[in-house]
Amino acid sequence: MNKAALVDLIHSKIGGTKVQAEEVVESIIEEITKTLKKGDEVSIAGLGIFSVKTRAARMARNPKTGEQVKVAATRVPKFRAAKALKDSVK
Repeated sequence: MNKAALVDLIHSKIGGTKVQAEEVVESIIEEITKTLKKGDEVSIAGLGIFSVKTRAARMARNPKTGEQVKVAATRVPKFRAAKALKDSVK
């Protein structure tokens, strides 16, 4: 399933126009992104928890030349699936 399929699903469930359904999907994604940028978690019961993880700075190796390269610390999004989701996929 992709974003367009999700918009179609929401459109079929709630009615209205496809533009309104797309606005709903966009606003959900936007709010999750804003919350993660602030460093907070987003918890959706039955689905899981979106959070931000900080990766420490490290040294890596360029596979082409073999030289050491410094990789800066960074923040990355993380998702932990809820038990209900894990159980339903089994």
